[in-house]
Amino acid sequence: MQTTASTIDQTVREDYLPGAGDFFALLKPRVMSLVVFTAFIGMIMAPGDIHPVIGFTAILCIAIGAGASGCLNMWYEADLDARMKRTAGRPIPSGRIDRQTALHFGVALSVGSVLLMGLMVNIVAGALLLMTILFYVVVYTIWLKRRTSMNIVIGGAAGAFPPMIAWAAVTGDISIAPIVLFGIIFMWTPPHFWSLSLFACKDYKAAGIPMLPVVSGEGETRKQILIYTFLMAAVSLLPWSMGFAGPIYGIVAAVMGAAFIWLSLALFVKKDNAAAKKVFFFSLFYLFILFAVMGGEAMIGRMI
Repeated sequence: MQTTASTIDQTVREDYLPGAGDFFALLKPRVMSLVVFTAFIGMIMAPGDIHPVIGFTAILCIAIGAGASGCLNMWYEADLDARMKRTAGRPIPSGRIDRQTALHFGVALSVGSVLLMGLMVNIVAGALLLMTILFYVVVYTIWLKRRTSMNIVIGGAAGAFPPMIAWAAVTGDISIAPIVLFGIIFMWTPPHFWSLSLFACKDYKAAGIPMLPVVSGEGETRKQILIYTFLMAAVSLLPWSMGFAGPIYGIVAAVMGAAFIWLSLALFVKKDNAAAKKVFFFSLFYLFILFAVMGGEAMIGRMI
């Protein structure tokens, strides 16, 4: 029998008082940390200066907005989370927090982060943050996630916006450079999540989520991972070729891109979970290194 949202509400533990750790878990802290990091690099690379207090406020708003999106995602997907081993221990399906509380918490954080960004930083950054939250919650979580295997491809845009928001916090507008940063993360998202979906395929199938390996098979998923890895590697070279990242970044991007392609090729040939896990974990390292080098070069350039 499938677990429904109403069943989850009925299983909330009445003898349990949720603590700060339970509410923090609703924010998807691991995802939030990556969002904050890429946003911080976007802020460093943006031309011009920003007051440290305003800059801190902008990063804080992005972090809260990302956490609010994760919270609302857990609120809406509580029934799915309850059917998956990977997510059954989250606060709502485990009965530590009820769905109504999670909804109120997520909405409050969303409204607060957008208002603070708009009032304390600038309207453009506030509008972009609002669009990001709505895109993740409405477009990805509510509309795409349960309906199409392209959920990650389209929905991945939500995770690619933070560098653009941070850039706008400094400059008050958007130029080609933050769009390229957006493009790198956008192309990175499908190989990252599809490799996860390969070794978590049974979970997604049990929950009825139409991830690519569930709908089109593992062979097609491996092929798509390889295609998007080539596209991602090409886009990752744009910061260097367009002149807003230096030669060190260009070399690192080329080497890391080649390594990513090699692992994706190995996954395409070997067809096992071990190869999928290698792609997944390397993808995290890959994005961190690319943005760290870009940010490092930008900081050194400001100091010289």
